[in-house]
Amino acid sequence: MEKKELREHLKKELSLIDRCTYEQNSYLIAKQLFGLQQFNAASTVAITLSRFPEVDTWQIIRKGWEVGKRMVVPKCLPKTKEMVFREITSFKQLESVYFGLFEPIDCQTIEVKKDELDLIIVPGITFTRNGYRIGFGGGYYDRFLSDYQGKTISLAFSAQIKLDIPIEKHDIPVQRIITENETIHCTE
Repeated sequence: MEKKELREHLKKELSLIDRCTYEQNSYLIAKQLFGLQQFNAASTVAITLSRFPEVDTWQIIRKGWEVGKRMVVPKCLPKTKEMVFREITSFKQLESVYFGLFEPIDCQTIEVKKDELDLIIVPGITFTRNGYRIGFGGGYYDRFLSDYQGKTISLAFSAQIKLDIPIEKHDIPVQRIITENETIHCTE
């Protein structure tokens, strides 16, 4: 299957998850993340604002605030196909943009440079055990990660882990993947 077909197939598959399973598995994934040294040592954490059926990241942002972390979320720049991260201290600093995604409001947030990010929680629709992923189709993260030197973790339901996916030369694997059942050490 091509990446585009696989992406659509997996989105449909994930959308069938019932709400109780989704909530419980998101909780278990977050709990594992909170126990990881990479998360606890990070001062600045970059994370997406999830939409169902992605693993819930809103609870992770709240926890980050509670323990004094600088939580930053992406803002996509479609004209240049680039992405920047901006610090948020409240969900009121977000606005709904295209496809119902939330992004930080420029005038209420500050941009945080790549070298200030200790940990990036990288989204994806499917993953291999060696850290390769298929994202949501924009290529923003692959471009951003091409010269990033910090830690990378992805959050995924166990059903998102596949034996084989199409990989291209510009794809960058993440270092760890956390599912509701395990933490997978991919690269490091």
